Amino acid sequence: MDKMEELKKEIESLVRQGELLLCAMVDDLGKLDKATKKRLKDNNIPLPNYHNEYDIWYSESLRVIQQLLPGRLDDFVKQYKDDRRKEITYATYTISDYLISLRRTRGGYDTIIVDTDAAIPRMQNQVSILKSVLRRTSSSLFDIREVLQANIFDSELDAAQELCKRGFFRASGAMAGVVLEAHLSHVCTQHNLKTRKKKPTIGDLNDLLKDNVIDTAKWRFVQHLGDLRNLCDHKRERDPEQNDVNDLIEGVKKVIKTV
Repeated sequence: MDKMEELKKEIESLVRQGELLLCAMVDDLGKLDKATKKRLKDNNIPLPNYHNEYDIWYSESLRVIQQLLPGRLDDFVKQYKDDRRKEITYATYTISDYLISLRRTRGGYDTIIVDTDAAIPRMQNQVSILKSVLRRTSSSLFDIREVLQANIFDSELDAAQELCKRGFFRASGAMAGVVLEAHLSHVCTQHNLKTRKKKPTIGDLNDLLKDNVIDTAKWRFVQHLGDLRNLCDHKRERDPEQNDVNDLIEGVKKVIKTV
């Protein structure tokens, strides 16, 4: 099973768990219909304990949405908690309020302004947003592969920065150079550009892109980064310094975003 299939199955599992948590919430509030209860019983599907399992589901779903549907991240979080609200009403009630059984009344307990059932549409919205992520895995596989690739590169560059902070300049620069080479190779593949060399260098890939994808200014910038990588990889007239490696790492980040 490849990474894409693993990711899709993870999201499908989160959607199913979210639907069961929604049913558990509705059941806790005494509003779950008989047909749904019968279907769950006939299929031997137990309802989770909402208060015990919601936080785990929320954290895992948040990570998926952050990676694959960042445009809906704020909306997803707002269903859980809205730090900007000025008062508690049915429209501003959140899941965090439900978890502490918060309700608002007026005139003692005679008039209920908002009760715990106001959390139901918030949970429905969160499940709906997660379903949107699942639909995206079918309609935009290429985009998601790009996200996964970018996440890998970010992780490696974070590791390179940590090495640089600790004074391992050659190792840090070499790692950043590997990311740059991998990215340029990826871009070449995207544009169906091939080189005859079995192991093309950053310079080879950069030249290939210059003729077809990037302008002279970007080509020179990548060439400069290649020189910094070589300074770290090979013995030169001087050793790489921290500024050299920092420039390389920041430059690679820029290339990943712009090329």
